[in-house]
Amino acid sequence: MGVGWAKKRRRVYVCGMKKILVLLLGLVPFAHAQNKWESTIQEFEKGDRQTPPPKAPIVFVGSSSFAFWTDVQRYFPKKPILNRGFGGSELSDVLHYADRVILAYKPSQVVIYAGENDLASGGKTPADVYTLFTQLFTKIRQAQPNVPIAFVALKPSPSRWKLKAQQDEANRLIQEYLARQRRATFVNVVPVMLDPATGRPKPQLFKPDSLHMTADGYQLWAERLRSVLK
Repeated sequence: MGVGWAKKRRRVYVCGMKKILVLLLGLVPFAHAQNKWESTIQEFEKGDRQTPPPKAPIVFVGSSSFAFWTDVQRYFPKKPILNRGFGGSELSDVLHYADRVILAYKPSQVVIYAGENDLASGGKTPADVYTLFTQLFTKIRQAQPNVPIAFVALKPSPSRWKLKAQQDEANRLIQEYLARQRRATFVNVVPVMLDPATGRPKPQLFKPDSLHMTADGYQLWAERLRSVLK
């Protein structure tokens, strides 16, 4: 009986360890996703120590459309802009690092561009993008109840034209949400980026990759943002 009981306990133990291993392996992609941008965030923090950012800045945060806007300050010379766009980030990444790339600066305003990559490569739906945005909005407002928040609409681009309907739906959900909030603005850049004759994105607004924008594209964005920035 003692030997049989020992074998049974051993089987239970092995089975339990296998379940734990499967659980841990399942967490690896999640941990990787959360740590993917850690070195980039640390670079931001290192830069802040070397050159302190402006007090109460207008924080631009989101994906590469902001990250590549390296001369954004030139478009708004009288505004304390702090660009914290990073790579091909998704809204889930911005939410994860919000304490460090947004709230740490006690911003006077937050401008967000994210969600495009969630649809393109993150396997998310427009409803997922909407949910993540509302979570980010809530997190910011819990820390700073009166800070103005602006969201730049997901842009139409030639290389992601097949996602236009999904982007439109995400934009619609977010626009309707922001319309119910205080001190919140939806910056609709979509109409000015489309050619009225063809209904397609204007080629001159995009680099050869047909995704990221040229100076002409950023000029259009700046024109829409000037009246929004505090």
